Amino acid sequence: MVCQLIFHGTVIHCEECFEPRILKDCVVIVARDGCISHIKPDVPESQVQGFLSTLQLPEVSQVRSLQQTEFLIPGVIDTHNHAPQWSQRGLGGGLHILEWLSEVTFPNEAKFQDPEHARKIYSSCVDGFIKQGVTTASYYGSLHCEATKILAEICLAKGQRALIGKCNMNRNAPDYYRDKDADESLKVTQDIINYIYTLDESGSLIKPILTPRFAICCDNELLTGLGSIATQNPDIPIQTHFNEAQQEIDATLSLFPGFQNEADLYESFALLTNRTILAHCTIMTDYEIDKLQQADCGVAHCPIANTTVGGGFMAAPIRKLLNKGIKVGLGTDSGGGFSSSILDAIRQAIIVSNARQVMTSEPAALSIWECFYLATLGGARVCSLEERIGNFQVGEEFDALVVQTEACGVMTMLQDEDSPKTMFEKFLISGDDRNIAEVYVRGRQLKKIS
Repeated sequence: MVCQLIFHGTVIHCEECFEPRILKDCVVIVARDGCISHIKPDVPESQVQGFLSTLQLPEVSQVRSLQQTEFLIPGVIDTHNHAPQWSQRGLGGGLHILEWLSEVTFPNEAKFQDPEHARKIYSSCVDGFIKQGVTTASYYGSLHCEATKILAEICLAKGQRALIGKCNMNRNAPDYYRDKDADESLKVTQDIINYIYTLDESGSLIKPILTPRFAICCDNELLTGLGSIATQNPDIPIQTHFNEAQQEIDATLSLFPGFQNEADLYESFALLTNRTILAHCTIMTDYEIDKLQQADCGVAHCPIANTTVGGGFMAAPIRKLLNKGIKVGLGTDSGGGFSSSILDAIRQAIIVSNARQVMTSEPAALSIWECFYLATLGGARVCSLEERIGNFQVGEEFDALVVQTEACGVMTMLQDEDSPKTMFEKFLISGDDRNIAEVYVRGRQLKKIS
C-alpha cells in the first residue's frame, strides 16, 4: 500500500449514536484508492513517526499535522437540492408553494434548455457547494436531457460525489416547461441513466437517481413507468417531494382520489422503497410515519426552505421520525430558502425543532450534536451511502473537511480554555465557509485555503 494522505490531530465524527465522538491525537491514513486504511487515536505527536514505522508502509507521505485550533470532520451531505435553482435563491419569499413554482421556479428552470446557460449555472453551483464543504449532493436537475448530462459531467470533473436526476413532469406545468408525454419523459430518463453510467460505470462518484418532481406533475403512466425502472434497477435511488405543504397535499389527493395519503400513493407505484429520499415531510400522520418506517425510506429535512417558501412555518416532526428509526438527513433545497449552507441548515433545524416542541408538546427538541449527525452520517444513510461515507472508518472513502476555527471570519472568538468540543460547537453555530480550509472527496483535495 502506498499512502496518499496522513493526518494527525483532532478528529470529530459520529459512529452509531447521535453524539459525536472526539478523537484526540488521532492518526488517519488514506491510501491511494481514496479509502481510509488506518485510524488510530491517542498517538502523541512525538510518537507519530514511531507508530508509522510499525505499520511497515512501503512509502509514507508527509504528515499533515493539524493545529490545536483545527480539526477533521466528515464532509457534509445535502440530501435535497435543486441545482437549477442556484441562480434564483432567495426569490419568492411569502408565496405559497404552487404559486412559487409557477411564478418563479418554472420560468427559471425553463432556461436550462440552453446548454450554455446550464453549463454556466451548474459550474457555479457545484463550485459553491464544494466551497461550503458539501462533498455529496442529491441533485434535482431540470427536465432537459442535455442540461442534466452537463450537470453529471461537471460533478465528475470537479470531483463532487452526487446523485443526479432529470425532473420528470408531464402535466400541471406550463406548456413551455413540461415533458411532451410520459413516453418521452421515460425515454429521456433512461438515456440519462445510461449516459451517467458511461461516465462512471461503477457509480463510484456519480449515480443516476429517479426524480419524479412530485405526483402533481406526473400522471399515472409516468409514475408507473418510473416504478418499473426502479423495480428493474434496484441500485438506482429515487427522490421526490412528499407532504411539503397543505396546499401541495390537497392538490395531490385531488388528482388521485383513490388515495387518502401520499405514502399509499407512492407505494402503489413501487416508488416507496429503502432507497427513496422523501423531501420535506412537514405534515405527517402517524399512519404515514409508520409506512415510511416499514419501507425504510429516507427523509430529507429542509428547515430553511420550510420556513421561507410554501405558506407558513412548517416544522417537520423530526424527533418523531428519529424515534421511529427513520433515516433523516439535511437538505438546503437551494432556491426555496435564504441560504445554501448546510451549517445554516443545522442551525435552522435546531430553531424549527424548538418551535415544534412549543407548538405541539412533542418530545424533546433536537440538539446541535444530533443536527451534526443529520448533516453527516444521517445524510449518508438517507442516500444509501453509509457503507462508504458519513464518518471515518477503516475501508470507507475519505470525504472530509479540515476546519480552522481561527480563520478570518465571523465565527465566535476562541479563548485559551476552549476544549475541542467547545471550538467545534462555536464552529457549528457561528462558522461559515471561511472556516472550511480544505475539502476532500475520495482522498482528492477539492479546496484549499492557503
